[in-house]
Amino acid sequence: MTRHETALQTSPGLPTEVRLALTQIAAAPGAWCPALAADGERVAYVADRSGRPRLEVATLDQRTPPAVVSGPEQEVVSVAWSPDGEWLAYLVSPGGSICAELWVVRPDGTDRRLVAGEDPRCTVFAGGWTARPGHYACTIADGPGADVVLVDVVSGARRTLATGGFLAVTAVAADESRLLARRGPRGWRHVVLVDVATGEQRRVIPADDAGGRQSEDGRFGPDGRSVYLRAAQPGPAGEDRTALVVVPLSEAGEPGPARVLVRRRDADLDGYAVRADGTVLCVWNAEGSTELDVRRVDDGEVVARVPLPQPVMPGWSLAADGRSLVAELTGPGAPRSLHTVDLASGAVVRLPSSPRLPDHDLLVTPVRHHYRATDGLELDGWLYTPPGVRGPHRTVVSFHGGPEGQERPAWSPVAQALVAAGFAVFAPNVRGSGGRGTAFMGLDDVDAREASFTDVADTVAHLVDAGIALPGRVGAHGWSYGGYLTMVALTRWPDLFAAGASLAGMSDLRSFFAGTEPWMAAASVTEYGDPVTDREMLATISPMTALNRLRSPVLLAHGDRDTNVPVAESVQAHQACAALGKPAELLLLPGEGHTVVGRENLVTLTEAIAEWFDRWL
Repeated sequence: MTRHETALQTSPGLPTEVRLALTQIAAAPGAWCPALAADGERVAYVADRSGRPRLEVATLDQRTPPAVVSGPEQEVVSVAWSPDGEWLAYLVSPGGSICAELWVVRPDGTDRRLVAGEDPRCTVFAGGWTARPGHYACTIADGPGADVVLVDVVSGARRTLATGGFLAVTAVAADESRLLARRGPRGWRHVVLVDVATGEQRRVIPADDAGGRQSEDGRFGPDGRSVYLRAAQPGPAGEDRTALVVVPLSEAGEPGPARVLVRRRDADLDGYAVRADGTVLCVWNAEGSTELDVRRVDDGEVVARVPLPQPVMPGWSLAADGRSLVAELTGPGAPRSLHTVDLASGAVVRLPSSPRLPDHDLLVTPVRHHYRATDGLELDGWLYTPPGVRGPHRTVVSFHGGPEGQERPAWSPVAQALVAAGFAVFAPNVRGSGGRGTAFMGLDDVDAREASFTDVADTVAHLVDAGIALPGRVGAHGWSYGGYLTMVALTRWPDLFAAGASLAGMSDLRSFFAGTEPWMAAASVTEYGDPVTDREMLATISPMTALNRLRSPVLLAHGDRDTNVPVAESVQAHQACAALGKPAELLLLPGEGHTVVGRENLVTLTEAIAEWFDRWL
């Protein structure tokens, strides 16, 4: 029994009806990462109805029940269906580890085999199937860099296609002579064109051009003589939204001048698909919600807008004919589930094989809330309020991870569970968050991080001044970077929060760099600073160096298999707090990595967080 569980036994605890509500919310299953077969009749996806993420295959007409085709103990991360319909390639997180393995299986569940990632020190990143049957291109990292590797899933043969830097493959030419990959650290990722024979890499957009700093999702055009990609492009009013850009290729494969095809002043392009009829499907992130439309490639004019029944579409798979897609949709009252979307008629139908939704009466819909930081910068967030609550209330401020992440009106079991336990919840997007262009996302990089911390205090001040939060009864919660931000706030402003809960958060950026996966450390230098040359600065902004200032009780929760933010980050903080006599408790979740996915652990964690704040607020 952990110290946390022992301590909770001494508290009054939550009423039975609240515990039952928390269990239903935390245990609500979902389905995500759809992959359509080329015949358009079957779909593969990940679902956790069994209590762990498994790979399922179902027919769209739903005449046969879904079949699990992954191994009984496998924790599945993602899936891709081969163009010829013969294979499913899927990533597996062994025992919760971030060091993923690549497996393949026939759609009927036979011939399952491991094809890459057998070395536990390596990490496989999903890529995609090439035009040649049985060939799958992926990225394999075994250090700070990562190579693009071509796997023949039938023979098991592997061939390195590209090396030199961290290369996340996004597309491979039909003849496999060239490929596109994303390269670079966080905030500076850009698409490169790689000649497989020579190994030469060329930036698709030069570094000194608009969009040269930040581009991704490169794909070859239908004729192979152009490259499409998403890139940050300045607009007429100075905004730097992500747009769809095309770059022509010469006969020798030299990239030409970039041209913006589609851009919006009020939204970032989250995804796209160029269709054979001269149109492009665009997936927009507009103030946190997903907007879907079809536009002409030549002039960007809208041909059709497709309304969605839920506000966020994290994943989707386009049919081979481009006329429809299977969408993964989610909202405040709906865990991720699958829907068919007819792009011509706009008809959207939820697949009956999607897991059952939780009781709607237990849930609330958040309201988007705008406010300003002390320096005048506009911030926003989502406010969840328990039914019938009017006036100041005990409130938990919940910080997202990333820090490039974004709070969106999607399914949030922790937020809904806290509301069910009687708390208001405010989930802010402080500076450094995504969804508002690259300039806003870079406002917390390296030396600017200190300025981003003040957004926390400004958020609490606004909630109190607006009559939302009850002074003295405000808590802080966060996952990953959000957990780190929670710990920063608890030590910088010891009286700001009455209690805190950090899930998988960094406590010391110096030990984080030393203990995380090498590729994660290399990618994070532009975000946090260099672990050698900026070591003194990293110490200054690390909660571990200021734990003597901690006054409010803090719950430290962590998956015991986490190597992204190593579990030692929470363990060492708990040990230091104990040595200093500070109020802290530790909850380790067995078999979990950086993301908690097991149903029993999700219920345990959710109940622990709700009880913690009920105890201290």
